[in-house]
Amino acid sequence: MKIKLTSVYVDDQEKALHFYTEVLGFAKKADFSQGPFRWLTVTSPEELDGTELQIAPNDGPGAKEYQQAMFQKGRPAAMFFTEDVKSDYERIKARGAEFTMPPTDVTASTIAMLNDSCGNLIQLVQLARY
Repeated sequence: MKIKLTSVYVDDQEKALHFYTEVLGFAKKADFSQGPFRWLTVTSPEELDGTELQIAPNDGPGAKEYQQAMFQKGRPAAMFFTEDVKSDYERIKARGAEFTMPPTDVTASTIAMLNDSCGNLIQLVQLARY
C-alpha cells in the first residue's frame, strides 16, 4: 500500500497554483475542469510520478472551518521534507513567501513554517543526521 495523493484546502486555486509552483518550486501534475469542478495537483520535480498534493477548494462542508481552525492553532496543513531547510528558506523567502518561523532546531530536526497565502501554514522539515 502507498500514499499517492493528499490534499490541502485553499481559498483560491489559481493563487495557490502560483504559490506551490512559482514560490515553492513544485511541478503542476494535473489540471482539468468539469463544470465548476477543477482537479488540480502538484508534485515534487524530483519525483514527478511520486505523491501528488491536491490543491482543493475549501468550498465543501466543513472545509473552510477546518482550514481556519488549523491555521489559528498554528498547525501546518502539510509538511514537506528537504535536505537543506536553510537553503530552501532563503530561496523561498526571496520569492516573497511569508515565514512565521525561521529555521529552528528542534528534537531530531530543523523546521521552518510559512504561510501559503491561501489559508494554510506549511512546515519545512530537515531531519537531523547523527
